[in-house]
Amino acid sequence: MRLPKELHQAAEQYRNWILTYLKIGQELIYLSQDAIKRVPLSPEEIRGLVEKSLIAYSEKKVDMPSKIALHPLEDTFFHAMPAYVPERFAAGIKWGSCFPQNQGRFGFPQAQGLIIFNDHLSGMPLAVMDCKYITEIRTAAVTYTAIRYLAPKDAHTFGMIGCGVEGRQHVKNIATVLPALKTIYVYDIFEAAADSLIADLQPGIGVKIVKAASYEELVKNSAVIASATIAKEDYAPVIKDAWISMGKTILLCEGHTLYEDSIFKRADKYIVDSREQVEQFVQYGYYPFGHPPIYAETGEVAAGTVRGREHADELIIGNNFGMAVEDMFVVRAVFDYALKNHLGVRLPL
Repeated sequence: MRLPKELHQAAEQYRNWILTYLKIGQELIYLSQDAIKRVPLSPEEIRGLVEKSLIAYSEKKVDMPSKIALHPLEDTFFHAMPAYVPERFAAGIKWGSCFPQNQGRFGFPQAQGLIIFNDHLSGMPLAVMDCKYITEIRTAAVTYTAIRYLAPKDAHTFGMIGCGVEGRQHVKNIATVLPALKTIYVYDIFEAAADSLIADLQPGIGVKIVKAASYEELVKNSAVIASATIAKEDYAPVIKDAWISMGKTILLCEGHTLYEDSIFKRADKYIVDSREQVEQFVQYGYYPFGHPPIYAETGEVAAGTVRGREHADELIIGNNFGMAVEDMFVVRAVFDYALKNHLGVRLPL
């Protein structure tokens, strides 16, 4: 995809603005996770950027090949995620990984990686930044966007499976998209993670957080369910079809890892962030029984070209594995603020 002619002048103006702060071609800025967290993007701003990215992708206004994946160890991955967004003058790539055994083996978090942000007129790197926090906030924002269009408007219960960093991000601001919310159920195979989430977040949340004793308790009691766990290679579902009643909204960050296949096959609407990416992940073995017919992409629903929830008794499943365009929309906002406010460390090229 090439820059439209009508945007050439605006692209030059943006590059000239960058030049007032950064010597393109001679230096770049490095932004650590701490530096990125100092950028004052509100949850509403992040969700707005992510929703725009989903719509832009589905309207084919971006250039984004599917993730390239490497799997060096069992249940691990490296993902190379490039994207170009002409209207945002944003081009870059995320090189991210997930190694679930890191904490026990090395004391490292399971997810890590870097993002390179480039000048799309010259190709020169403008910034290198940590990807962890950006991934955390944009992934939760995808779930929030899906909830706005797929969940019952009067849903008063929400369940979060996985109480790690991503689970916390989901719980922290979930009430902003579920106005009738009264109770949040959380579950983690590591009980201490659920206890810690509740201890840290309950004081700042105006609804009750309940630690579920099992997957079954959580899914039976939650109208809207989100999960942020690891994408396991072996299909060993822990959530049974019999537990899932009609009318629920199920939102996934890790594919079909947790649920029995029959749940997906009987869904009224099965929605994904990227049709192309799902088909590629089938080749990687993430969907051993295939996937049901895809009703729509999340961006199509957000754009209003395809209807989301139409009836209270619909079982709707949203499978959002994550896309580089989501990162690029947020990265552009982070980069602009960091440059203008002299955040980060300048490194010579």
